[in-house]
Amino acid sequence: MSKTLILLVGGDLIGAILLLVGVGQIGKILARHFEFVVPFGPTPFDGTNLGVGILKIAIFTSVLVLVTYLVELYDARRSMSRKMLPVRIFLSLLISFISLSVLYSLLPQFTLGQGFVILALPIFGIMQLLWHRYVPSLLRLPGVVQRVLILGVGPLALSLEKSMENINHNYVLAGFIQPADEVITVPRFEILAPLDRLLETAIKEDVSKIFISLSERRGVLPVKELLQARFIGIEVVDAAGFHEELTGTLLVENVNPGWFIYSHGFGINPLMRVAKRVNDIILASIGIILTTPLMPFIALAIKLDSPGQILFSQARVGAKERPFKLYKFRTMRMDAESLTGAVWAQVNDPRITRIGRFLRKSRLDELPQLFNVLNGDMALVGPRPERPEFVEQLKQKIPYYSKRHVLKPGVTGWAQVKYPYGASVEDAHEKLKYDLYYVKNHSCLLDVQIILETVKVVLFGRGGR
Repeated sequence: MSKTLILLVGGDLIGAILLLVGVGQIGKILARHFEFVVPFGPTPFDGTNLGVGILKIAIFTSVLVLVTYLVELYDARRSMSRKMLPVRIFLSLLISFISLSVLYSLLPQFTLGQGFVILALPIFGIMQLLWHRYVPSLLRLPGVVQRVLILGVGPLALSLEKSMENINHNYVLAGFIQPADEVITVPRFEILAPLDRLLETAIKEDVSKIFISLSERRGVLPVKELLQARFIGIEVVDAAGFHEELTGTLLVENVNPGWFIYSHGFGINPLMRVAKRVNDIILASIGIILTTPLMPFIALAIKLDSPGQILFSQARVGAKERPFKLYKFRTMRMDAESLTGAVWAQVNDPRITRIGRFLRKSRLDELPQLFNVLNGDMALVGPRPERPEFVEQLKQKIPYYSKRHVLKPGVTGWAQVKYPYGASVEDAHEKLKYDLYYVKNHSCLLDVQIILETVKVVLFGRGGR
C-alpha cells in the first residue's frame, strides 16, 4: 500500500471518528437551543453499550471510506484537478447519505439519526477537501520526501521518470547516472555524472535510493560502489520492481527469463487455489441470484432489438491454454463475422446493436459468464479470456504472452479495470503488463480490490466497446 493511500485513508478514518465525537456534542447544543425540525437522533454511545457504539462508528466510517474509494478519491494513479476534487467529494457525500439512509432503515438499531448524519456529512466533506488537497504537499516535507538517483539513461530509465511524474508519491528524482555505452533517451540536462562518480554523486545529492535501470548489466554494474552505498544506508532497488510497485504493471520488454526465475511471486499455493475456488462458487451463486430477475428483461430487449439468438457462445482459451465455451448475452448482429472472420471490436463498431452498445458499456452482457465460473472454466477474477485465433497470433508477436494462462481467465481482472478495451496487438501487449502483474501478485486482497474497481468501472461506464 502506497504512502499516499495510507495518508488519505488514515486521515479520513481519524477525521470521521473525531467527527462522531465532536458532532455529537455540537448537535446536542444546537438541538437544545434551536429546536431542529429534523430530530438530531442518538450519538454513537447514547443509550447503548460500548460494543454497539463501536459498531455504529465502524458502519459510519466504513461507508464513508468505501464510497470515497468508489468515486476514485484514493486513486494516486489518476490525476485530480483542484476543480474536480470538490465535485467528487460532493458526489461522495451524496452517495454516502443515500447509502446510510438505506442501511439505517434496514438496521435501525445501529442508526445515528438522520439529523446527525445531515450535520456530520458536510463537516466531514470540508475536512476531506482540505486533507486531500494538501496531502501531496505533506509528501514533499523534509523527512518525508525521498530523493532518488537512477542508474541508467535508456528507455527503462525514461519510463521510470514518467511514471514518477504521473503518480502521487514521496519520491523526488535527483537525476541520472550515465553508463558509458548506453543510448541516451532521458533529457541530457538531468544527467548528473558518469558511472565512475556514482557514489560521490549519491552522497552529494543526499539520495535515499538508487534505482538500477541499465539496459545491459553484465560488465557494467558497479558492484563495489553499490555495496558501499548500501553500507552507508542508501537503498539499492531494481527499477523494474519499483515500476511494478508504482504502476501496477510488469515491464515485460525489460525483463528476461532469469528475472522470472528469481523474482518473488508467481507462486500458485494449493490452499489459495482452493480458497479462490470456494469464493468463486459463493460469489458467482450470489451474483446469479441477485441478477436473475434482471435477465428476462435483458433477453426481451435483445430479442426486440435485432433478430437472432439471445445467448452467444464462443470458443475461448482458458487455464493451461485449454479451450472452453464462453457464454455472453449477444451484443452484435448475427452475421457480424460472416465475411471478415475473427476481428477485434473497434470504437463505434457498426456490428454492435443498439441494446448491445448499452450492455457492453454497463458490462451486463457478461452476466452469463457467472455460469462459466460455476462450471469451473473461469474464475471471478483473472486475465481476460481471449479467442484462440488471437492467442496464436499474440504468442508469436509478444514475449511471455503464454504466461497469462497460468491462472483461470476471469469475468473481471486487473487488466480489464486498469486499461481500456484492447483492440490490437499493441493493446494486447499493454494489457499483458497488467495480466502478468496479477499472475505474479495474485491474492485474496488483490481480488477484493479488483472487484471494487469493477464496481467503479460499471458506475462510470468506462472501457466497454
